[in-house]
Amino acid sequence: MILVDTSVWIDYFNNIDSPHSNALDLALVNGTVAIGDLILLEILQGFKSDKDYKNTKSQLFKLDNYEMFGNHMIELCANNYRSLRKKGITIRGTADVIIATFCIENRLPLLFKDKDFNPFVKYLGLNTVPLET
Repeated sequence: MILVDTSVWIDYFNNIDSPHSNALDLALVNGTVAIGDLILLEILQGFKSDKDYKNTKSQLFKLDNYEMFGNHMIELCANNYRSLRKKGITIRGTADVIIATFCIENRLPLLFKDKDFNPFVKYLGLNTVPLET
């Protein structure tokens, strides 16, 4: 299984042809995509059209769904954020810290294009999804 960050989903829904969208498409065909509640929230709140919202929601709820944040994650996320801060790296969004930490703790590869995940790969062991070019 893999998790896919919101930025990749947005490109996918906007039919942007990229290695990230192609990797997501392949993973969907292979049935290896799961989604986290935080990512699902970010995706669904972005739809303006009720029709697109309902169609997307019904499709995404068919994927394996993970609860990404709870009391057990607070200290793990804080520690990861602080570890990167000590290296002079500031992660811009708390959601990215939660997503990366969840993937690290659950050994789930993350498909992403947001550069804020790179320090998690370099310093904290976040696994990525290989891209075909």
